[in-house]
Amino acid sequence: MEAQTDLEARIEQHLRVLYPQHDTRTVSARCLKSIGLEGDESTPMPHRNLWNQKDIALITYADCVRRPDEAPLATLHGFLHKHYQGLVSLVHLLPFFPYSSDDGFSVMDYTEVNPSHGGWEDVERLAGDFKVMGDLVINHCSSRSRWFDNYKKRLDPGASYFFEAEPDANLTAVVRPRTSPLLKEVVDEQGSRYVWCTFSHDQVDLDFSNPDVLCEFLTIIKLYLDKGITWFRLDAVAFLWKVPGTTCINLPQTHEIIRLLRLLIEHRQPEAVIITETNIPNSENLSYLGNANEAHLIYNFSLPPLLINTLLTGDCTYLKSWLLTMPPSQAGTAYFNFIASHDGIGLRPAEGLLSEWEIQSLVGTMREFGGEVSYRTGLDGEQKPYEINISLWNAMAGTSKSGPDEFQFDRFVCAHAVMLALEGVPAFYFHSLIATENDHARVANTGHFRSINRHLWDAEELESRLHDESLHHAKVLIAIGKLIRLRQRQPAFHPNAIQYILHLGPSIFAFWRQSPERKQTIFAVFNISNQPQTIPLSELNLFATQVWRDLVGGKSYEDRMTPIKLAPYQFIWLSNYEGS
Repeated sequence: MEAQTDLEARIEQHLRVLYPQHDTRTVSARCLKSIGLEGDESTPMPHRNLWNQKDIALITYADCVRRPDEAPLATLHGFLHKHYQGLVSLVHLLPFFPYSSDDGFSVMDYTEVNPSHGGWEDVERLAGDFKVMGDLVINHCSSRSRWFDNYKKRLDPGASYFFEAEPDANLTAVVRPRTSPLLKEVVDEQGSRYVWCTFSHDQVDLDFSNPDVLCEFLTIIKLYLDKGITWFRLDAVAFLWKVPGTTCINLPQTHEIIRLLRLLIEHRQPEAVIITETNIPNSENLSYLGNANEAHLIYNFSLPPLLINTLLTGDCTYLKSWLLTMPPSQAGTAYFNFIASHDGIGLRPAEGLLSEWEIQSLVGTMREFGGEVSYRTGLDGEQKPYEINISLWNAMAGTSKSGPDEFQFDRFVCAHAVMLALEGVPAFYFHSLIATENDHARVANTGHFRSINRHLWDAEELESRLHDESLHHAKVLIAIGKLIRLRQRQPAFHPNAIQYILHLGPSIFAFWRQSPERKQTIFAVFNISNQPQTIPLSELNLFATQVWRDLVGGKSYEDRMTPIKLAPYQFIWLSNYEGS
């Protein structure tokens, strides 16, 4: 038997945990072949930051902007090149594969581009101008996929790809994000079987206790890497491994799978990045960073509900309390900050951070502003709010106490200014950069609340609105574009730069960042209320020997007796040095 390479030995360590009943040396060889690795590749440098303050992500569907007689991916590419070149470095393309439901997250074929969106050549062209993140919809696939058709016929590939359970199994502890029945009956001439469906009966969960499924996905990852995709979003990965009698979420084997994927992907492409999508309570979410050996980045799921609640109540107490508990991201890991996405405002990540009363108040205010609410079934059988479905523009329409007001634009920009200044990589949803409103007509058409924030723009209409600076769409893009360009020049806004939270009262949210080489310090100070606020400059404890200047407004503060006066939702980025 040939001697093992270091990489093969490390792969086998993971496989022995996952597949103790299998010949792990054989499975290891299959893994290497599936992802396109031969022999022992050079070991990637650990704890390396593959991002900096210039990195801005955009989350978008392939077909969110359309033009007649043009592939939507080509239309999107042209739009991004025209309006976002220099602003956005990373494009997260939400699932662009053939699908049967859930706007792409019920994948029928992982190896093809949806013909209605374009082709692989369009993805490769996009990857020539931007880093591209692709969705690895790894927990489940479509009930109309070839794999599931083969499962029903008991043929390969697919005959043993899906997780089965008996109806009388102990499933009382299973954590669910939906209210639909967990098991789906499949009947054929040989009898009936029950497959596991965490999300819907059109999304059947895959069985990763079968190494064939792992190798199948490694082949898919290789394809994506070959097509220029270098960032991988592991969709719904917290539910990946199931053991009846347990919660079937965040199980040790799930973390082991992620560690194995990280090892293989970074050896195949050292610049590749893994990001986990785990819409779960904060402490559980943090676990997916591992010891810098699982996800490179995690979605900062608690940020949207806490920041939106802050701006609606004019009180940053809950937001500050949460941030004070967040560990600094170690080198080689980072937070992926977002405040809007293709999904709703998740409420599970607010559990333990907002009181039940605060959550109910937030839900009520969002309904007042035109939002909807999706529910999940709790362990006690009770239906609980799972996410709020609303466009961010409408979510910022007013306050919890007073309702809609004249500060919608200022509140909206302030929210994004907070995200841009916080530790982590900022990510903008396509519809937030242009402040798209609630799409109630699409909800009525699809019957799904999430469609409210998944508007499909006609390219000419959108171009017209962005050229009319009297409209809020153009105003928002101009204002946020200026902030992005400003951020990109500041080393103190590096995603891993030091961050300390300041205590200036409930109506002022403030923190300071310091660049890794400690050359630049920025005090980010936000009035998160609808009332003017005054702050004595002495409370910021600025170094008296330096001149401090607001990067946003340009005002210098040399006289330490001069107070800072902030209008409703006004903010300053006070720095001792302006980046180039």
